[in-house]
Amino acid sequence: MKSSPDPVFSENASPVDVGRAGGLIVIEKEPVNLEMPFGTVDRFLTPNERFYVRCHFPIPKINAKKWRLKIGGAVRKPLTLSLADLRAMKALTTTSLLECAGNNRVFLIPKVKGAQWSLGAVGNAEWTGVLLADLLQQAGVKDGVLEVVLEGADEGEVKEQPKPSGKFHYARSLPLQKAQSDVLLAYEMNGEPLPESHGAPLRAIVPGWYGMAAVKWLTHILVTKEPFHGFYQTIEYTRWERPRKSLPMQVPLSEVPVKAQISRPELGQVVPAGEKIWVQGTAWTADSEITKVEVSDDWGKNWKRADLLGKPVRNAWQLWEYQWLTPKKRGKQVLMVKATDARGREQPYERDADRGTYNISHCLPIEVEVR
Repeated sequence: MKSSPDPVFSENASPVDVGRAGGLIVIEKEPVNLEMPFGTVDRFLTPNERFYVRCHFPIPKINAKKWRLKIGGAVRKPLTLSLADLRAMKALTTTSLLECAGNNRVFLIPKVKGAQWSLGAVGNAEWTGVLLADLLQQAGVKDGVLEVVLEGADEGEVKEQPKPSGKFHYARSLPLQKAQSDVLLAYEMNGEPLPESHGAPLRAIVPGWYGMAAVKWLTHILVTKEPFHGFYQTIEYTRWERPRKSLPMQVPLSEVPVKAQISRPELGQVVPAGEKIWVQGTAWTADSEITKVEVSDDWGKNWKRADLLGKPVRNAWQLWEYQWLTPKKRGKQVLMVKATDARGREQPYERDADRGTYNISHCLPIEVEVR
């Protein structure tokens, strides 16, 4: 599905620091983890050079001509495909958001382990490739299959316990139902060949799910009748759930929750007293559309409705803006935002501790200084 025409913020409402407009913030040097300055968001699609980069291990060196994708396991016809083979198949272009499951971790108090992402481990892009469902149909999925495991070429060792010994490849699994629906195997990003840092020659795009499912540098697809209990499926990228208020169970992360973030004004920014300024940002949800975004300047006691910009695109973000009359009194002021989607899901005000170091979607306090 092609996106709607690229909406942009009001011309006088998106002051972007030109000196850093294309720059990414270094969160970690090795492996490479780079964050987009969220204050630079000014349009529907995130340019490739501004899109956040998440790596678990060093970026692998791959010869695209020699690279092959292998599909095996519980299939009737194992496949080995080149990039040329994939490009010769029916192509699909879809717009989809990617958000790191640890986005906003820097806001957690007390500080927790993991990369200290602020607001910019998220982006919105157009992806072109082939449907995983089409490849699974070619391979012929056998009866009784539960999951489809995606494995990347990136490999390395994990330092902290609990962990397996030695090096291993990054891998995540999907339920068969999801794998046979809208999962894309992408070789282009925003109309350009997929960049190396974003998984070239081929990566998965799992609409509505956190980025940890969008395996990069894809080399193997394993169709299995058994649940996959890999490191990044059971140790990392998990949360606790309490079905029917019973004992807590650890489950792998999957869908992104409904969420809105403020891009402008930025955290710590100085704003003029007693004047109207634009509060702007983006909002997103899984398998639905954003129907309402609200802004509060009094810690959630009162909420004012923001304007949604452009037509909604399922599993992509939506831009919004709100004209705020700043207080005449000078001092610190906290802004908050919350989103609601078409399924009635509302962004929570408070943090759910069972989400651990991931899945951060509560209303974040963005403090500015009124002068």
